[in-house]
Amino acid sequence: MPVFTLERTAPLPLDEAWRRLTEWPRHADAVPLTRIRVLTPAPTREGTRFVARSGVGPLALDDVMEVTVWQPPAAGEGGLCRLEKRGRLILGWAEIEVRPGPGGRSRVVWREELRVRFLPRAFDGVLERTARLMFGRAANRLLGRP
Repeated sequence: MPVFTLERTAPLPLDEAWRRLTEWPRHADAVPLTRIRVLTPAPTREGTRFVARSGVGPLALDDVMEVTVWQPPAAGEGGLCRLEKRGRLILGWAEIEVRPGPGGRSRVVWREELRVRFLPRAFDGVLERTARLMFGRAANRLLGRP
């Protein structure tokens, strides 16, 4: 079960970095061959559930997630969102943290534990490298687009 951390500094205020990272439908534009379906009414809060479906046809996988911690940035303090992966195949968790950075910028820390049911541990290294690359690109795209 690989656990990895990505860190980025974005030339954005805290609220804007948070918005870009936690508007779930935006993730579909940042991750190729992915569609996002939010299952609960807006606004996002603890208990919000959504599905990221990645792939094509019978090769698509559903990543079902539930927000278990929702602490948006406030009064210049950082924010934290924790997602629990509740799918049949994709398990684990993700945390997106936004903190004040230097010069009015935002510091983003994205931590994730990713497990794929029935995938032997021998594939953990490949899974981690692939996930790090995919989520790193997604973070870059989300933080770079208004």
